[in-house]
Amino acid sequence: MNDNATAAKQGEFPTAQLFLLALCRIAEPVALTSVFPYAYDFMQYLLGAKTSNAAFYAGVFIAVFSLAESLTGFWWGALSDRVGRKPVLLLGCGGTMISLFVLGFSSNIWMAVLGRALGGALNGNIGVVQTMVGEMVTRPEHEPRAYAVMPFFFSIGCTLGPAIGGFFASPAESELPLFGKSRLFQQFPYLLPNLICAGMVFLTMLFASVALKETHPNLRHRKTKYVFWEHRHDESSETPLLYPVSSEVEEPSYGATSTGEEEPHPIPASFNPFRGLGINVWMLVAAICLLSSHTVTYIQLLPIFLRDPPDTSVPPHYMGGVGGLGMSLTQVGLVMGLNGIIGLVVQLLFPFFTERVGIQSTLLLVTTLHPISYFCVPYLAFIPTSTWRTIGLYTWLTMRNVFSTFTYPILLIYIKRWTPDTLMLGRVNGLVASAGAACRTVSPAAAGLLQTIGQHHHFSALAWWGSGIVALVAAVQCWFINTPPEEDNE
Repeated sequence: MNDNATAAKQGEFPTAQLFLLALCRIAEPVALTSVFPYAYDFMQYLLGAKTSNAAFYAGVFIAVFSLAESLTGFWWGALSDRVGRKPVLLLGCGGTMISLFVLGFSSNIWMAVLGRALGGALNGNIGVVQTMVGEMVTRPEHEPRAYAVMPFFFSIGCTLGPAIGGFFASPAESELPLFGKSRLFQQFPYLLPNLICAGMVFLTMLFASVALKETHPNLRHRKTKYVFWEHRHDESSETPLLYPVSSEVEEPSYGATSTGEEEPHPIPASFNPFRGLGINVWMLVAAICLLSSHTVTYIQLLPIFLRDPPDTSVPPHYMGGVGGLGMSLTQVGLVMGLNGIIGLVVQLLFPFFTERVGIQSTLLLVTTLHPISYFCVPYLAFIPTSTWRTIGLYTWLTMRNVFSTFTYPILLIYIKRWTPDTLMLGRVNGLVASAGAACRTVSPAAAGLLQTIGQHHHFSALAWWGSGIVALVAAVQCWFINTPPEEDNE
């Protein structure tokens, strides 16, 4: 009777656990984006009179987070394969808090960059969270709904982060009640937003430590002591990454051949963390990289396009683009805020759409149409300044949100299904996190270069065309991704 109840419970949608996991997921985007509103001012403050280099250092300051994350994301995922998902998740939250304190108390440019780098290096949550979602959900029909939850909360974090950073930075200058006259915040004007973000991360860390359950297949059902790594004489591509050392659990036998005889293997000279990954997994990692590349350039180029004035030196319908829409800062803020709301609504539609159309058909549809959204956006400026331009802009924002939001969860579902062993899932998602972060480090620089070249040569569409080409490559590549088997990974 107890076994039947357990089986029924495992088949249910893990709403409460996913919600707790989603709260932890917010930590990374809050830490990543809270500095955006004040990054330039922060660099000016730290550099003092050397304000000519503030823009350069602001770019370094922002980019170093993703760079550090790209170097460590995989190893956090691999560690979670050995010691469990929950400990690594809590360590990631703790690392985020440390980085926020270092950043808030920074007194020079290098200390600020160090704090930002620590935020990326010590935050291993992104790959571990994706792994835990895959292990929580045991029924394929639940996967679209489950994998839409994390992007939804990621978007909330990307909304909360800049709001906190913009409102609470430099409270003395803005004469913020209660904090504006504090000597502490006068000495460290950018400490307050980091303290608030650290408090949010601490609360999520507290909830997770108390109520979040371990999802690792070898650790979730019983308390067992494990060693971090132990070279075995019989390691193979199918050997688990964890070995129980407690007398309470019977250790399985390894190295048996098909005839039942033991066949010893030599001790490997070095551990190859990529061993056992098939071509399907690597294809999906490449797809994530391409998606991350053009998604981050979209986030970078959109406010520039909205803010830039029209280019009057070119013909009215010049194919190279006629500049931007010439909006005010207030109008840009309104558009960006509404764009975030559109993204949240679109994410709620994802499971219903895939249920009717199918996951594979949805992937091919949205990736094929995605490049069109980049190639056409510069020509929104062709529409006369009127209600029609507003309708065109928000129609484009909605469609582009659909293309991006629907693609990412499907790729994560495919990665889960194509991972050859559930004990490797943390390693694979860590690899995805590192690769995606690396692309988010390089792509903005490339897009900025194209934007500068385009502005100097009156070819404002150039940067958008560059993003479109990357999306076109991603669309072609997705047609060669094999559809994984639809089965339970229990």
